[in-house]
Amino acid sequence: MASIHLRSFPVSYSVPATVGSYGRTKTFTKGRYATEASWYKTQKIHNEYPIVKCKQKQNLKHHYRGIEGRSSCQERCRSFVVNAAPGESFESESQISSPKIFWNSTKDSLNTFYNFSRPYATMTTVINITSACLLAVENLSDISPTFFIGLLKAIAVVLPMHMFNVALNHLTDYNIDKINKPYLPMASGEYSFGTVAIIVASSWILSYALGWIVGSPPLIWIISSHFIFGTVYSTNLPLLRWKRSSVLTAINYVVDRAIILHLGLFLHMQTSVFKRPTTYPRSLVFTIAFMSVLAIVIAFSKDIPDIEGDEKFGIRTLAVRLGQKQVLWICVSLLELAYGAAILFVAATSSCLWSKLITGLGHALLASVLWYRAKSLDVTNKAEAQSFYTFIWKLLCAECFMVPLVR
Repeated sequence: MASIHLRSFPVSYSVPATVGSYGRTKTFTKGRYATEASWYKTQKIHNEYPIVKCKQKQNLKHHYRGIEGRSSCQERCRSFVVNAAPGESFESESQISSPKIFWNSTKDSLNTFYNFSRPYATMTTVINITSACLLAVENLSDISPTFFIGLLKAIAVVLPMHMFNVALNHLTDYNIDKINKPYLPMASGEYSFGTVAIIVASSWILSYALGWIVGSPPLIWIISSHFIFGTVYSTNLPLLRWKRSSVLTAINYVVDRAIILHLGLFLHMQTSVFKRPTTYPRSLVFTIAFMSVLAIVIAFSKDIPDIEGDEKFGIRTLAVRLGQKQVLWICVSLLELAYGAAILFVAATSSCLWSKLITGLGHALLASVLWYRAKSLDVTNKAEAQSFYTFIWKLLCAECFMVPLVR
């Protein structure tokens, strides 16, 4: 019966239109207004058939929801237009954020390269170069623009070759560093193999190019020594890869970093900068002797925190063979003997009072600090062992400040 009545009812299209509120609506039929009689007839059908009424309510409910959604959407659009119109455009926001993004990216890149360069070794190299150049200073009048220009030339030529050795070591020690030093940029994946290879090649080219421009033969000797001994130390080829042996590593460090580096830098300043005849002062002899002991200590102590990776890859260092604690005390004993020799044979025999005081008290202080640090060290703790190795480099920096004062 419901279907019969619905068919007899004239078809109409009802479109609710809001006029200030949802309560007022107008009903439009096909070309004319609905008559009052048809309205009563509709009400009668709705009363008799509540199912139809329920469905119409649901339809009206959907109409109201659609109207509410449409009006809220319109309000959001209006608010967006109002907020966007007087404010900055997307283009201006991107222009403001672009420099910030660029700066953050640049800062992250520099920080990654800083960690890649082994900062403790790089800073010590710069200090060491400065200290060796100061050995050629005979009086205060030598501290002149000529001296600083010669020093800057030495740093500019030698430092890229130092970076060559660092990058080459990253390449050849990639698998070991993933165990011993996973925080390094190449081991952690921040730098790819190709990126590090580019650093190796560009550092080598830059060092030799600057050496040729400067034209100082002693500087060419230094970078050639760094290149040869660095390649012999790191490259995994027959008769090379000297880092497998602590003794060969010590010989490498003594010849390259203690003898040739200091002798070459002294001669660079003495002959190429100051234009003086070649001499070998007492301070130079002492520096080479003491730095040789420090080079041996660095060669032995560097393997103490890396014992896990070295054992896995079959690198038989002194720490692997004798144990970490034994190697630690070998290093401490060698340094303590060197400090004692510095006090007895340098400070005691110096004719300059201020040189006696500074070098004597300075070496005594460093010997005390080293002994105190070694007694409280747990070599089985990798972090503490690495911290002690970094401490040895700090002792090297301290010695660089004192050796120019030996007179």
